[in-house]
Amino acid sequence: MTPNDTDTNGTESTDRAPEEMDLDELREEIQTIDREIVELIAQRTYVADTIAAVKDEKGLPTTDEKQEEQVMERAGHNAEQFDVDANLVKAIFRLLIELNKVEQRENR
Repeated sequence: MTPNDTDTNGTESTDRAPEEMDLDELREEIQTIDREIVELIAQRTYVADTIAAVKDEKGLPTTDEKQEEQVMERAGHNAEQFDVDANLVKAIFRLLIELNKVEQRENR
């Protein structure tokens, strides 16, 4: 997000450029972002758990390679849109997928 962008809560971030902010303010902003990332991971995990329950009810396998490929393609596309290293983003999503699969197998 650039200095004058609107965040997900609809509020405008600081009007100052990062170099005009002090280190404590920047670290506070990182802490907020980190909390939001963890919240989104928790939401994603909840939905993945719900998907696992549906798969279990329908007798479907834990792994859906076609769906995983689509998730990875989306992750790469989203990374490019935000000018973030696609390989890094894909690695994070691969980890999220693997963690969800492990949890799904343990709960079956």
